[in-house]
Amino acid sequence: MNCANSSLSRPPTTAHRPLPTALLIILLLAVAPFFLNLGASSLWDSNEAFYTETPRVMIESGDFLNPSFNGNPRFNKPPLSYWIVAAFYKIFGVSESSERLAIALGAIALIAAVFVIAKTVYTVEAGLFAAIALAASPRFLMFSRRIIIDVYIALFMALVLMFFLMAEKYPHRRRTYLALMYASVGLGVMTKGPIAAALPALAFLVYLAAFKKLSRLREMMLPLGALIVALIVLPWYVAVYEQHGWGYIESFIFKDNFSRFTEPVWGPRRGVFFYLPVMLGDLFPWSLFLIIAAWLAFRRISMPSSQDESRERGALLGIWVAVIVVFFSLSRNKEDLYILPAYSAASAIIGGLLARFGERRLLVRTATAIIAALIAILGAIVIYLSSQPVSPFRLSGATAIGWAAAAGGSIAIALIVSRKDFAAVATTALAVIVANYFFVLAVLPDFERFKPARQFCEIIKNRADSDAMAGYFRLASPSMAFYLRRPVFEYYDEEELIRTLSSEREVYCLMTQEDYTRVKDALPESYVLATCPLFQVKLKSIFERKEFPQAVLVSNRDRSSDER
Repeated sequence: MNCANSSLSRPPTTAHRPLPTALLIILLLAVAPFFLNLGASSLWDSNEAFYTETPRVMIESGDFLNPSFNGNPRFNKPPLSYWIVAAFYKIFGVSESSERLAIALGAIALIAAVFVIAKTVYTVEAGLFAAIALAASPRFLMFSRRIIIDVYIALFMALVLMFFLMAEKYPHRRRTYLALMYASVGLGVMTKGPIAAALPALAFLVYLAAFKKLSRLREMMLPLGALIVALIVLPWYVAVYEQHGWGYIESFIFKDNFSRFTEPVWGPRRGVFFYLPVMLGDLFPWSLFLIIAAWLAFRRISMPSSQDESRERGALLGIWVAVIVVFFSLSRNKEDLYILPAYSAASAIIGGLLARFGERRLLVRTATAIIAALIAILGAIVIYLSSQPVSPFRLSGATAIGWAAAAGGSIAIALIVSRKDFAAVATTALAVIVANYFFVLAVLPDFERFKPARQFCEIIKNRADSDAMAGYFRLASPSMAFYLRRPVFEYYDEEELIRTLSSEREVYCLMTQEDYTRVKDALPESYVLATCPLFQVKLKSIFERKEFPQAVLVSNRDRSSDER
C-alpha cells in the first residue's frame, strides 16, 4: 500500500495546516452549550414527553421490563433509552435536567465518535474539524436537548462505523474492534430495533462489493457477532414473550418498523427528495462543504486512478451516507430525524475536506465565503425581525444572535479576501457557537411563555382534588402526565369533551381558545383559569404579523374562593 500517492491521506501543506490546539479550543467552546440551562425549559410536547415520563414510571413502579406511558403499555420501541434515563433519574433525581443530561452526554459521545471516524480515515485535524462541524450545527444542538432515542441510535450506529473502520485500518486488533462493533449493533437494536443492524450491514455489503472484497465476509466473525448481538437483545424479548406472548413483539416489528416503510399510515406524505433539504438544514452551515466533497468524490470515481485502503475507507463514508438517505427516501413515511445516523459519516467527510484546505483552496475558499455571507444575511434578517413591534422573533437573545451572525459572517468574508483561510473558517464556527450560547442561555428560557403545559399543570396541582380529571383537547400535551404525575385524558372528539366537562367530576382541560369558543355554549358552566400564547413556526404566520393563537386552561369548577 502506498498512501503517499493518495490525495485523501496526504496532509495539508504547512502554510495552510491548522493548529490542532486552536481547533481543540473551538471544539471545547462548541460542546459547552450542550450542558447549559438544561432544566430552564419545560418538556417539548413531542417525543421528549414520552422518553421522560416512561422511565419515571419505571422507577415509581419498579417494573423495568414493561414500558408504559399515561397508564398504557408502550412497546413501540425497545427499552434501552428508557433505561438510560432511568439510570440518570436514580443518580440525579427525576427532572428535565436529568433526562437532558443523558441526551447531552450521548451527543458528546457521538461527537467523539465522529472525531475518531475522521481521524481514522484522514488525519487528527480532520477529526477535529469533523467534530466541530457536528457540534457547531444549531439543529443538532437542539436535537441534543430533547430527542434521546434518535441521538442514541445515531451514537450506536456511529460506533458501528467507527469500530469497522478501525478493524480495517488496524488488522492486528481486528477481533477486538469487531467484537465492539457487534456490541454496538446490539445496543442500537435495543434502542430502535432491527434498523440498527440492517442499515450498517447494507452499507458494509455495498462497500465490500464495490471494491470486490466480498470474500472478506469470512473475516467478519459473523457467528460470534450474531452471538454478541443475541446476548444483548434476546433477554428482554424473551422476558416480554414469557409475560405477553408474541403480541407486543409482533406489533413492534411489523407495525412499527415494516409498516412505517411500506404503508402511508404515519405522519404527513413527503416526496422522495425530502431528505436533501433536511440534511442541508440540519448540518447548516457546514452542509455546503458536504456538497463540494460529494462533487469531488464523483469526479474521482469518473477518473482512472490507483486505489488504496485510505481512499476506500473514505468511500465507505459516502456509501454510509447514501445508504441511509436513500433507504429512508424510499420509505412511505418520512421524519427528518430518521437520517440522523448519517450525520456521523457526513461530518467526517466535511472534516476531511477542511483538513485538506490547501489542496482545494479555491473551492473551499469560495464555499467558506458563501457560508459566511449566508450567516451574515441571516443575522441581518433576525435583527430586523426581532426589532419589529409584533413578531415571534421578539425573544430575549434573538437580537444578540442576529448580531453575532452578522458580525461573524462579515469578519469571515474579510478574512477570506485577505487569504487568511483557516481564520475565516474558525471565525465562521465561532459565530455559530456564540449564537448557540445566546440560544440556550436566553432564547430557550424566554420561549417558555409560549409553552402552556408546565405552567398550566402548576395551576391544576394547586387547585384540583386528588380525583379530578385533567388532560387536553386537540392540543397535544403529553408532558402533562409527567408534570401531574398521573394519567391524563386526551380527547379529539367534541362530544366526548362536552360530556366530560358536563359531568359531576372536577375537570381541567388544556385546549386552544378557538376550540373553547366552539364548545363553551354547549357546557352548563365553564371557567377559563389561564391563557398562554402559542408560537407557530410558520413563515406565513411570521410575516403576516397576526396575533398569536391562545391556549386556555378550562375547568368546570370555579374554585377562586378556595384557600389552599
